[in-house]
Amino acid sequence: MMKRSLGIALISLLAVGTAGAAPLALHRGIGLHEWLNWAPLDAAGTYRQPPYNTMQEWLSGYRPLDAWPEGDEFLRMKSFGFDFVRLSVDPGPLLAGSGATRQVALDVLEKDVRRITTAGLKVVFNLHPNPQVEAYGPLALEQAAGSPAIAAYDAMLGDVAAMLVKVGTEQVAFEPYNEPAYYPCGADSSGDWQAIQAGQVKAIRAVSRALTVITTGACGGGVEGLVDLDAKAFDDPNVLYSFHMYEPHTFTHQRLEGGWASGLPWPASARSREDAEAALSARMNAAGVGYLEQQGNWLQLGGDVAEYYATGYGEPQMAALFAEAVDWATANGIEPTRLFMGEFGVIDMTAKGDSGALQEDRDRYLTAARTLAESYGMAWSFWEYSNPFGMSFILPQGAALPDKTLYGPLGLSDAQ
Repeated sequence: MMKRSLGIALISLLAVGTAGAAPLALHRGIGLHEWLNWAPLDAAGTYRQPPYNTMQEWLSGYRPLDAWPEGDEFLRMKSFGFDFVRLSVDPGPLLAGSGATRQVALDVLEKDVRRITTAGLKVVFNLHPNPQVEAYGPLALEQAAGSPAIAAYDAMLGDVAAMLVKVGTEQVAFEPYNEPAYYPCGADSSGDWQAIQAGQVKAIRAVSRALTVITTGACGGGVEGLVDLDAKAFDDPNVLYSFHMYEPHTFTHQRLEGGWASGLPWPASARSREDAEAALSARMNAAGVGYLEQQGNWLQLGGDVAEYYATGYGEPQMAALFAEAVDWATANGIEPTRLFMGEFGVIDMTAKGDSGALQEDRDRYLTAARTLAESYGMAWSFWEYSNPFGMSFILPQGAALPDKTLYGPLGLSDAQ
């Protein structure tokens, strides 16, 4: 009888401890996408075993290994002033296997997460589907609530949560999905993502109430999707709410969508439309773009550029988006400090001038996004650490050195 009473008392103490718990403390983060988010495939197009890239494969993916400095790369991240890594992970190998095969993948991931935490960095473990294996890409995974695909994903989440709890709930947070689609949001929403997100939280909470869970809205994970969530369906003190800040894409992702654009200003009022278009024409001429291709670019870009200037994008519009997220949180009884700007970034101008924003415009945008997040006490994660695609803390080519122009916009004045 005494043993039973002690057991009940212990359970009660644990329940009280988790009931008043706070989320994992996060402040300034860096996304790491190129290491574990593209699991290597074998000749048959299936996942290599054991899965995932090694550190050496990641570091040598876009430059020679000897272009990186000696020493622990995660200690270097910490020295730049980051306190956590948002680690994006391909869920494909986890979904493709079960039992012993899945455990092999979990063991690899546990070792890799511990490699980061040993350097004194926390980890936001983000499952981040990609399309390289169709059966485990976003189109296959984003099914209706209650479908077999959703049930299988939730079961996998429980296994991953158990692995992360072994690492330590004071070291890691779990973000179970990145940028779900499920368009449209608002009154015409199907409601599927609402039910799916609640199911994901339930699957993780069946394993641990102490593990911080990071949820997100549909429609690409932006503010529009966040404010469409009914947080009361799954909220608890250890839940954070993510949104990504890439508004407007016309500025942050110049050229990746549509034709050849570069050099649009931020705010829009920084340079006239005529000046921006004249500068773009000059860059196309300098790059040897022919007349017909230039005309094709203008046909694709004309509407976007006109809309950009008509809207007058700048800090007031960005501040309004933050305020919308904060108002939603307040209405749901959620402190704004539990909001999380999980991604933000701007493509940098390439040497050819064929894509990206000029440095002064990029700096203004990044500074505004960071300072707005910090003004509400939100954690943020910059996209991302190292890649050749224009959004990178490490310079895209040559020696793997940090882009020092980012120190100021990211508030990393102590960076080495």
